[in-house]
Amino acid sequence: MARDLRHFHLRSLGQPRPFKAKGGGGSKRPGDVPSRAAHAQALLQAIDALPNIPVAELPGVYLEVRSRVDERLKKDSLDASGLTLLRVAEALDPGGAQERATVFATAKGVENLRKKVEQFRTEDTPDREKDGEIVPGRPKNADLVQSVAAITEAGLRALWRSPPGKFPGADIATVWEVWLEPQMTEAFVAAAPNYGVTVGADRLEFPEDTVVVVQADRNQLAQAVRRLGGVRALAAPTITADFFDGLPVAEQAQWVDELAGRTTYTDNPDPGYVTLLDTGVSRAHPLIQPALSMDDRHAANPAWGLEDVKGHGTEMGGLALFGDLTPKLHQANPVSVVNRLESVKLLPDAGVNPHHLLGAVTRQAINAVELVGPRRRTFTMTTTTGEDTPHDGAPTSWSTEVDQLAAGVSGEIRQRRLVLVSAGNTDNFTFGVGSYLDRCDHEDNEIESPAQAWNALSVGAYTEKNVLPDGEPAQALAPFGDLSPASRTASWSSHWPIKPDVVLEGGNWALSAMPPPMRHGWLSLLSTHHNYPVRSFTFTFDTSAATALAAKDVTELWSDYPTLWPETVRGLYVSSARWTQQMRAHLPAQPNKGHYTPLFQRYGYGVPDMARARRSASNALTLIVEDTITPYGISEKTGGDVHNEMKLFALPWPVEALRALGDADVILRVALSSFIAPNPSEASRGVRYRYASHNLRFQLNRAGENEAQFLARINKAAEQPDGPANDEDDLWDFGSNRRHVGSLHIDQLTCKASDLARRNLLAVHPVTGWWKSKKLLNQGLPSVRYALIVEIDAEELDTELYAEVQVAVDALIDAQAVVQV
Repeated sequence: MARDLRHFHLRSLGQPRPFKAKGGGGSKRPGDVPSRAAHAQALLQAIDALPNIPVAELPGVYLEVRSRVDERLKKDSLDASGLTLLRVAEALDPGGAQERATVFATAKGVENLRKKVEQFRTEDTPDREKDGEIVPGRPKNADLVQSVAAITEAGLRALWRSPPGKFPGADIATVWEVWLEPQMTEAFVAAAPNYGVTVGADRLEFPEDTVVVVQADRNQLAQAVRRLGGVRALAAPTITADFFDGLPVAEQAQWVDELAGRTTYTDNPDPGYVTLLDTGVSRAHPLIQPALSMDDRHAANPAWGLEDVKGHGTEMGGLALFGDLTPKLHQANPVSVVNRLESVKLLPDAGVNPHHLLGAVTRQAINAVELVGPRRRTFTMTTTTGEDTPHDGAPTSWSTEVDQLAAGVSGEIRQRRLVLVSAGNTDNFTFGVGSYLDRCDHEDNEIESPAQAWNALSVGAYTEKNVLPDGEPAQALAPFGDLSPASRTASWSSHWPIKPDVVLEGGNWALSAMPPPMRHGWLSLLSTHHNYPVRSFTFTFDTSAATALAAKDVTELWSDYPTLWPETVRGLYVSSARWTQQMRAHLPAQPNKGHYTPLFQRYGYGVPDMARARRSASNALTLIVEDTITPYGISEKTGGDVHNEMKLFALPWPVEALRALGDADVILRVALSSFIAPNPSEASRGVRYRYASHNLRFQLNRAGENEAQFLARINKAAEQPDGPANDEDDLWDFGSNRRHVGSLHIDQLTCKASDLARRNLLAVHPVTGWWKSKKLLNQGLPSVRYALIVEIDAEELDTELYAEVQVAVDALIDAQAVVQV
């Protein structure tokens, strides 16, 4: 049950219904139809139908003013008194030629226009003498009003200055030139992303215009134009997006045919996609072709070709579909491939991406593939940079953009994304004698950017490959179950996130009598080669291979539970991870919280367990909560920013089953996952509370601690997030130094089953973040999503925890249904 302290509602704006005033007229000449009064009344009704222009919401309104057939508009009057004439074009009406003017009107401009029409309806100019005769006065503003046939709110086409045939014909993201008033450019560029409009960095400066290139669909751009103003014209860009052509197809080799013959590919109408941001993927390979549609290949730069010249992307594609091919080739039983592939070329065939554009290229790659439409995508990036090393865990421009993309505050489509990033690889030529772990732990081998991104699932490598052929004059460097020598580690201070999150198989190195150690085929994984049929398979290794394996797992997990949020899938997968026995062998017999530091820095939370992530056995159960929270608000008493909301859950513990276990130990594991919006300003470096938009924490009541005492403790923790910790009293294994970092918080508690039966209150609450600012909160109180995952593991004890909790959960759901009715 959640306790909401405050609730807020947003008012939606209705779409205006433009009125078309028919006809013209208005002079005193007999035979004019409609009459002066009728024409004025029709225009006034058209003006009344325009949207209201509250100063805080709309800067003005774009008007399309159409002339009467074969008449000219009085343009001077449409470019004064709060009206700005942007464009005049001629159009052919069935009755003749017609002028159409695009005008931007402020609230004052609309009121002035209304006044002129009203004057036309009710007032005449004074009579005047001409050539000795009295000439009667005319209706005021007759030249303007009589020339106008209709006034409506303008659409995007009214701002279009390119040939009509080039106007985007479908509501999909495309590239536009936006011509802006110079003084309005900065405001438009800053606010446009809020409407799903991505603005390019390059600009053209002209005397009366600033031109930027944006990417958006028609609805997104229309909302930005309508809400922000400052747009003088739209046009087709000089460079348009392009997609790569297909890859050449080669004949299948016999030994590939054998595996392909016993492989079935998913026919799920809503499959999960591994979206590889890499060097491209070759469709020529028969093991890949059934899972990769020709339409599902894209690129960050339309100038690049589709072929996988370097081969890395095709290697990753094979792993994402099959995993390591070695056991698949050795077996004779059927193989099922449940994932599909998407390929986005992120790396050029020659050279490298400019360092300062790495974030932009990544965003372009994601934008390109998302044009296909909504899918369940696991974005998988196995490229990193050493240009930002050492960063000591602090954000870089690339890692910050990855955080933005995952949180949905960047990209053409504003949606949360599941992003996997490799940790980066060590250089074997820097390894000498001594323990390889000492070299991996060295600060020179810290995880490369952007793997330190808070919202990304960062993947390192361990290995279970340590067998070499008989007579080989070398030995495997890493022992079974330990860190792969290629995997970088997190040597930075404790206030930055735990990275990598998990480790998967990345191969091993062979060490001869003299260093350096070298890669070896027996100690590598096997995957698909890009140059099939010249070569069908290739060795693959390192954190890239580990990341592709993680992408396979995550996508399959998400397909099992397709309605889960990306935040939830990340939390569920990482929370399933455990350290191997070899990893735990580095701990002393009675470890304290500080002894876990090297394990977190090398292995993250360990090796994921897909069986654990997928299901709950009879003596292990998992509860998942997906919810939202409004972390910060404005105090009604002081007017200052405050912590606004917490969520309190009464956990449906199997009390009787736990009490029956008595003094036996059980393990409670809790994971809290949320995507933060980053702020990488210089002032934020080294200050975790200023980088993250919000920071969430979880707390569990102690045995014998009632609700009032528990809430008092939470309030103190929220106000003093770095205050003294009482983790020893709480018996948590990892403690606050490791739990209270990043945007994924995991800890486990080992206690007596009878004590856990009394610890049934779990709270999610905020501590400070950069959103906690009165200036920002006055603009609205943002809510954020989070996933809470709670697991009880009774290990080998014979009990039926799951059955009792299922009964309690069903009763809770039934009770909630009654309350809602």
